Amino acid sequence: METKIEKITADSLAVAKKIIFEGGVVAMPTETVYGLGGNAFDDAAVQRIFAVKGRPSDNPLIAHVHTDYDLLKIIDYDPPYAKKLREAFLPGPLTLVYPSTGKVSPYVSCGLNTLAVRIPSHEGAQAFLKAVDIPIVAPSANVSKHVSPTSAQHVFEDFNEKIPLILDGGACEGGIESTVCDVTGEIPVILRPGLVTREQIAAVVGDCGEYTPDLSAKEKVKSPGVLYKHYSPRCKTVLFSAEETQKAIAACRAETGRVAVLGEHAILAFVADMGIPFLDLGETETEMASRLYDLLREAEKVCDVLIAVEPKKQDGVMVGVLNRLRKACVSTDIPH
Repeated sequence: METKIEKITADSLAVAKKIIFEGGVVAMPTETVYGLGGNAFDDAAVQRIFAVKGRPSDNPLIAHVHTDYDLLKIIDYDPPYAKKLREAFLPGPLTLVYPSTGKVSPYVSCGLNTLAVRIPSHEGAQAFLKAVDIPIVAPSANVSKHVSPTSAQHVFEDFNEKIPLILDGGACEGGIESTVCDVTGEIPVILRPGLVTREQIAAVVGDCGEYTPDLSAKEKVKSPGVLYKHYSPRCKTVLFSAEETQKAIAACRAETGRVAVLGEHAILAFVADMGIPFLDLGETETEMASRLYDLLREAEKVCDVLIAVEPKKQDGVMVGVLNRLRKACVSTDIPH
């Protein structure tokens, strides 16, 4: 199968629509990361996404819809506070988990009676979603557990000859996946942190909880990005605090000659004279979120062991950044 990267035009959207309604898969841009899209009503198309990604069958998908789509076609109840959240944050990087009407494929939510729905703000995503005018399930367009893609080229690197079309909408600005918020209860509960923070949600609706999975219970979860290792570059990745950085570098260099450090700009002072690559996340929350996945993929090219350093700021958007870093890392132990 030839994989084409096409700018988003009337012609490429027509091709994409044909692929979708024939049960195929199309990679699409969003403001957060690129997604691997398929028809949410088509069992075979949804199963094809799981197969192409190598995704565990108990890891739910998110349905993406355009701004004018009637949500009551696919959700069973719309609490008043969910309407307030949509008015405040959508279209944008917030996914809401509702009770489902059961109209979409049962494979989307892995047999649960809920459905995660998102309205992306990316113009290209909206053009695609309006062209097909159906919910499109679209997990991140990367091989399962690999680093999420923020460019069409990233998608191509993972899925060349595996999917027919990548809609090229340029570089993603957000850089980490959407916040996922459960709105099936009395108050919203964050299932996966992201660019919309718990504090922002609480400011709109008065309260917001936070979900902690019980890993020992083997429970089914309503959101992607909860139970499994994710976002990992193809090099060993370890996570340390800033205070441990120099000790970790020395230990890792003794283990392998190719070491790099990933951290916020302030860490540069710790490593400037050590002669190893430094992958600079930047100084602000926005910079660190938007650069994270690009730099994790860059690490694959420059090192065998990546030392990731926890940012000093650990609230707000940085909760989502740290969540991704921790899931990407295999260890927080300094080698001996």
